[in-house]
Amino acid sequence: MSDNSLRVVWVYPDLLSTYGDQGNVLVVERRARQRGLDVARLDVRSDQPIPTSGDIYLIGGGEDRPQRLAAERLLRDGHLFQAVNNGAIVFAVCAGYQILGHEFVNDLGQRQPGLGLLDVTTVRGTGERCVGDVLADIDAPLGLPALTGFENHQGITHLGPTARPLARVRFGKGNGTGDGTEGAYNDTVFGTYMHGPVLARNPQIADLMLKLALDVNALPPTDDRWYEALRTERIAAAQQPA
Repeated sequence: MSDNSLRVVWVYPDLLSTYGDQGNVLVVERRARQRGLDVARLDVRSDQPIPTSGDIYLIGGGEDRPQRLAAERLLRDGHLFQAVNNGAIVFAVCAGYQILGHEFVNDLGQRQPGLGLLDVTTVRGTGERCVGDVLADIDAPLGLPALTGFENHQGITHLGPTARPLARVRFGKGNGTGDGTEGAYNDTVFGTYMHGPVLARNPQIADLMLKLALDVNALPPTDDRWYEALRTERIAAAQQPA
């Protein structure tokens, strides 16, 4: 690994990689390489220590038991905290998003401690699952176009005072609280319920993480025709009557 490599870490693919979430790391890799960047990717299994020298950490979704195991091991490992303190970017989806918060309800029906990297708390919903295509407006300070993704979760995630909603839904449930919020972020830590994979549908979020990692305001343009075709198709699907 060279000193000028962009270091991308895919966290616990053996536990947290549902609904094609591995596509997120592929999109980050590709969009970095399209800009001529040297990318060093590391897939870290749950029996391995998390490196502290990464630039971007990606965490996917998972079933209830793997989520519990992942949370326990990340807390025990402790290195993700150090990475964030070093300025790393973390982007987590669904179960991974819940793990970043203060607590969630695990497969045993118990309140499970999370990492506390986001000021959110997740409880288990008692109604219908949140399932389907979502269209949402990303928080204005991030300066990004509409968010498109696919949600499938029972959790209801409440934001605390230091977490900003990643987006506000036009169609879909998002955090499931009824307040229209979807996901959360704080500084360099981002969480969302969106699968898709979400970065294939929203490559501008991948570019935002690259800019944060490189500490630049802009990136060279790339050919986005494939991404835009996918976005157009899925945004149209989200707006279809149920």
